[in-house]
Amino acid sequence: MNQHPALSFDNTANAFAYKSDKDLKKAHFLFSCMGIAPLVKIGTRLTPWAIKSGLPVKGIIRNTIFEQFVGGETLEQTAKVADKLGAYHVQVILDYGVEGGEDGEHGFDHATDEFIRVIEYAATQKNIPFMSIKVTGFARFALLEKLDAASGDKSGFEGTVHTEALTPEEKEEWNKVVARMQRICTAAAEKGIGVLVDAEESWIQDPVDALTMQMMALFNKEKVVVYNTIQLYRHDRLQFLKDSHQTTKSRNFLLGAKIVRGAYMEKERKRAAEMGYASPIQPSKEASDRDYNLALEYAIAHLEEIGLIVASHNEYSNLYATKLLAQRGLPMDYPHIHFSQLYGMSDNITFNLAEAGCPVSKYLPFGPIEDVIPYLMRRAQENSSVSGQTGRELGLIKKELQRRKSAK
Repeated sequence: MNQHPALSFDNTANAFAYKSDKDLKKAHFLFSCMGIAPLVKIGTRLTPWAIKSGLPVKGIIRNTIFEQFVGGETLEQTAKVADKLGAYHVQVILDYGVEGGEDGEHGFDHATDEFIRVIEYAATQKNIPFMSIKVTGFARFALLEKLDAASGDKSGFEGTVHTEALTPEEKEEWNKVVARMQRICTAAAEKGIGVLVDAEESWIQDPVDALTMQMMALFNKEKVVVYNTIQLYRHDRLQFLKDSHQTTKSRNFLLGAKIVRGAYMEKERKRAAEMGYASPIQPSKEASDRDYNLALEYAIAHLEEIGLIVASHNEYSNLYATKLLAQRGLPMDYPHIHFSQLYGMSDNITFNLAEAGCPVSKYLPFGPIEDVIPYLMRRAQENSSVSGQTGRELGLIKKELQRRKSAK
C-alpha cells in the first residue's frame, strides 16, 4: 500500500501563499458582504439589470466579485492567473463564460469558435489540462427542453437522442448542435486537452447527457477526452453514474465523470413546486453527501475504466477520495484521478492537495463581464446559501492574516 503523507486542510500558510496581504483583506471584505443575505438578494437582482441598462457599474464589479472568482476578461489576462497558480503546482480548467447565445445561430457558431480557441491556447500551456463547455453556449435552450421532454429515462446514459418530436427545421438545428460539439471534441482530442461538459437544469439535462455519451463513444476509446458532469444533489444521479459506466464498459470505451454536488437547487425546487412534479433534488444535504461519497467509492473502485474528476468544496469528500486511493494502493497522482475547486474558493483544499502531490486544478472562468454575470450571481447566491461556506472562508482568511501579523 502506498504511504500517503498526512493531509490537512487547516494549513493556511499553504492555502494563501499566492495572495498578498492586500488580496487577503479584499477577499475578507467580499466574503463578509456575501455573508449578509439581504445584501446578496438585492445585489443579485440589481447587478444584471444595471449591466443591461448600461449603468457604469463594471469598474466596481471588476474590482470586487469579478476579481475574486474570474481569471480575466480575455484569455491573455487569464494567462497571468494561470501562471501564478502554476507556480504552486495548481493546474487550471479554463472556462469561457458564455451561457446561451443572444444572437441565435451566429452566436452559437461564435461560441463554438471561442471554445476551440481556448483548446488551442490550453495546448500551448503546461498547466492547463482541461477546458469546460456548456452545451447551452451553442444550443438553444428551448430546443434542448423539447428534446428532454421527448426522451426516455435511459436516453442519457445510452447516448440516444430522440428527435421524433422535432420539426424538420428543428432536426436540422439539432444536427448543427451535434456538429459543433463534434468540432470541439475533435480539436480537444487532437490537442490532448480534456473537455468537461457542464451540467444543466434537470429539464434539459437528458439531451446533454446523451450528446456527451455519443462524444465519449467517439473520442474516449484509448484515453479520456470527454467528461460528463454528474450532480449528486439529484437523487437519481448515483444510479446514473453506475448505468453510464455499464454502458461505456459494454461498448468498450472509457467513461469520463466529473462529480459535483450541484448548482441549481433553488431553481429546481421552485420549478418542481410550480409545475407539480416531484423535485429531482435530494431530500437533505446528508443524502447528497452520502451519494457523493458513494459515487467516489464506485468510481475509485473502477478507476481503470473511469476518468474521475473530484470537483468538490467539501473537505471530507476530498480527504475521503485520497483515503480510497490509499486503500487501493494507488498513488495520489494516479492518471485517472484529478481534483478541482472553483477559483476564489476553498484555497485551503486546493493548495494543500497540491502540496501533498495530488493533481489539482482551479476552475477558472474568463470572459467579458456581461457574459460572466450569471456565473458570478450563482457564486454570490451559493456563498450566502451554502451552510457555513462563507464562515469557513472568512475563518481561514482571518487565521492567515493573524498568522502573518504574528510572524512580522
